[in-house]
Amino acid sequence: MNSMLRWRVARVVHSVRETGSAQTISLNVPRWGGHRAGQHVDVKLTAEDGYSAQRSYSLSRPADGERIELTVQEIPEGEVSPYLAGLGAGDQIELRGPIGGWFVWAPADAASVLLVGGGSGIVPLMAMLRQRVVAGTAHFRLVYSVRSPADVYYAQELGRLERACDWLQLALVYTRVAPPQTVRPPGRVSAADLAPTEWVLADGARVYVCGPTGFVESMTTMLIEQGYQPPAIRTERFGPSQ
Repeated sequence: MNSMLRWRVARVVHSVRETGSAQTISLNVPRWGGHRAGQHVDVKLTAEDGYSAQRSYSLSRPADGERIELTVQEIPEGEVSPYLAGLGAGDQIELRGPIGGWFVWAPADAASVLLVGGGSGIVPLMAMLRQRVVAGTAHFRLVYSVRSPADVYYAQELGRLERACDWLQLALVYTRVAPPQTVRPPGRVSAADLAPTEWVLADGARVYVCGPTGFVESMTTMLIEQGYQPPAIRTERFGPSQ
C-alpha cells in the first residue's frame, strides 16, 4: 500500500487556541516522509462501537521532520472538530497523508504569488508563507478575508511577517467589523482588493485561492476578469468540516 494512504497514529505535542473557534494542534507522526506547502491530511476518529468519521485538514506548516501542524475550525454540532479541538498533549489520533499535488507551492518557483484566503482558508496559504520564510525568492501578496479582527488566524505572526519581510504585501479585508484605524470599510473582497500590482503584471503570478465554495467561485471569476489566466489559478474549496 502507498505509505500516504496508510493510516498511522499521530501523537499530540501541544494544542493552543488560535481564535475563539479555532484550535492549532501540533502532532508528531513517526516516520513522516515530509510534505509540500499546500497539502492536507485525512483524520479518522473511531468510536468504541466501530463507527468512524473522517475529515480532511490542511497542513499549516511546511515539512519539519516528524512534526506537522493543523488548525481546526470547531463546528459546535460537528462529529470531528469538537473532539480535535479538545485534544491535549499525549492524546493520539489516526491520520494519513500527505494528500494533494495540485494546490502546492515550491521554493524553486520564482514567479510572484497571490494568495487569496477566506476564513479558515488561510491555513494552507500560511504553510506557503512559512515555506517562503525558509527558502525561495518569490514575491508574495496575501489578501485575507475575515469577519472581524477576532477571526484572524495567526494574527501576531502575520503582523511580524508584514513588518519584517520586504517580499510580502498583506491586505486584511474585514467583511463585518473592522478595527477603528482601518481605512477600508467592512465589506466583501472586491475587484479593487485583487487588482494586480506592478510585479504581478511584470512576471505573471501564480494564484492560490482557498475558502468556502461560494468565496472561491466569486474570487476566481473576479481574477479572470482582471486578466489572470485560468491555468495560473489554483483553487481549494470546502464546506463546513464537522
